[in-house]
Amino acid sequence: MNWGLGVKAFNFVVLSLLGGLSLGGINFSNAADASAIRAAVESQDRLARDKARDGSRHSEAILNFFEVAPGQRVLDLFSGGGYYSELLARVVGEQGSVLVHNNQAYLPFAKEDLAERHYRERLPNAELIICEADELQLPDESLDRIFFILGFHDTYYQEPGWPAIDRERLLEQMFISLKFGGIVAIIDHDAAPGSDTGTAHELHRLAKQHAIDAMETAGFKLKGSLDVLENPEDKLTLSAFDEAVRGKTSRYVLKFVKP
Repeated sequence: MNWGLGVKAFNFVVLSLLGGLSLGGINFSNAADASAIRAAVESQDRLARDKARDGSRHSEAILNFFEVAPGQRVLDLFSGGGYYSELLARVVGEQGSVLVHNNQAYLPFAKEDLAERHYRERLPNAELIICEADELQLPDESLDRIFFILGFHDTYYQEPGWPAIDRERLLEQMFISLKFGGIVAIIDHDAAPGSDTGTAHELHRLAKQHAIDAMETAGFKLKGSLDVLENPEDKLTLSAFDEAVRGKTSRYVLKFVKP
C-alpha cells in the first residue's frame, strides 16, 4: 500500500486558472494534475446521478483548488453518498488511495447513491470505513488531503439518535493524521454572519467564521477560499433541506493547511 505522495512533474509551462502555482489563495495546480482531474470528471464510468450534480458542484474547480493529484492518500470524512469519494479515487489513481468514511447515522440518507457505488468492483483503491467520529483512529502523518464536505456543521449538531461528536478530538485526529503541508477541504452551508452555532441544529448550516475559528484553534492555517459555490440569492435563513434552497444553498469553500 502506498502511504506517500506521488512524485509530481513540475511543469510550469502551461498555466491557466485551473493549473500552475498557488498564489494569494487562488490555486494553480500543475498541468499534469489538472489533466488527471479533468479525466476523472469526464470519465464515462461515473454514475449518471453524479454527472447530473456537476453543474452545481463545480467539482473540477474544487479539486484543482485543493490540489488533488495522482498518488495521494485522501480521507473523505462523512462522505455520504460518495460523490467526491469517487472523483478523488479516480484522480489519485492506482498509486493513491481514498479512505471513504461514514458513520451509521449517515448511511440511511446515502443509501440510494451507495447502492450504485460498488466501490470494491469499480474503485478498488477506495477503502471503506464505517465508524463514529469519536472512534476514528488514523495513523500519524499518513494523509495528503482531507475532504470534509457539507458535514462540518454536524460536529455542532445535537439530536436524539445522532451520536454527539467530540469536535476537539476529531480535529486533533485530523491534524495528527495529516502530513505537514497537507490540505483540508472544508465546504459547508453558510449561515448569517454573526449567528451562533445553534444554526447547525436548527438549519443544518454554520457561519463561515465558526469553521475558521475551530480549525485555527486546532492548529490549521487558513490559506484561501473559493467563491464558486456562493449564492447571493440564498438569504441564509432557511434550512439547507428546505425545498426552496435545497441544492442551491450558499456554500463556503475553505482551504486549510497543516503548517
